[in-house]
Amino acid sequence: MQSKTALSNSSKPPTLNASPDWINFDGQLLRSGASLFTTTNRSFRYGDGLFETMMVRDGRLCLGSYHFDRLFSGMQLLQLAVPATFDRETLEPQILALCQKNGNPPHSRVRMVVYRDEGAASSPISPIPHYIIESWPLPVELALNDKGLVIDVFPDGRKACDALANLKSNNYLLYTLATLYAQKHALDDCLVLNSRDRLADSTIANLFYVSKGQFFTPSLSEGCVAGVMRRHLLENMPRAGFPVQEKIVTPEDLLNADEVFLTNAIKGIRWVGAFRTIKYNNQLTANVYQQLIA
Repeated sequence: MQSKTALSNSSKPPTLNASPDWINFDGQLLRSGASLFTTTNRSFRYGDGLFETMMVRDGRLCLGSYHFDRLFSGMQLLQLAVPATFDRETLEPQILALCQKNGNPPHSRVRMVVYRDEGAASSPISPIPHYIIESWPLPVELALNDKGLVIDVFPDGRKACDALANLKSNNYLLYTLATLYAQKHALDDCLVLNSRDRLADSTIANLFYVSKGQFFTPSLSEGCVAGVMRRHLLENMPRAGFPVQEKIVTPEDLLNADEVFLTNAIKGIRWVGAFRTIKYNNQLTANVYQQLIA
């Protein structure tokens, strides 16, 4: 359905507590605000590192195997050492213990940052990693958004189509600028183009659209982040009767789509109500949410 009616911005999610009481630094519980590194920190200077944003529900790390697969493969790509004790069996209990310590069960948002040991650009580059884990409470009721998001395309930057583009990198400048563009134009999110002027993903999510009952999402070769919720849906949608395909996606595809939704590890699925002058329903999106997310 097409319309040129002005579109209202949907309600924003609540702002997360900027400072949890406790953090985990290299396996040690420390009070938030503790001094952790100097100005020679390579993540601060160069964006040299990775991060994972995860959800804990009822004492369980959701999609944990996907998160750790992506983290460890990303560390290998960045030539960061993976110590013998740096594995899921060691890290997952630390994540759950931190959520408990911060008093934010049953649902928590967790952010884990892995970065390279300190050093200047001219010095030998170390493979030694460090990590920081933070946690915040999430609303108990998690559901599909009742008001569709309003989105558009960020026009002033492009993403490369290489293996680095699939990482959750600490170098987040393009997405930051796209977020500022969305705020300035009263949008809920912005889609990011790749170097071929095709759609990659959004500032915090992967993109899916529906056309004639078929689901589509940009291929990893198009420069999108290798999202864990994206992976979950690609593996499970066909079994649930939802045909899905990875492909090249353009803004024109969205102008002709029946439904559009965004996915990430915290929100699961958020349906899009409008892209430019096009409005969408969420019938099939809601079915996918109920069967594979809720």
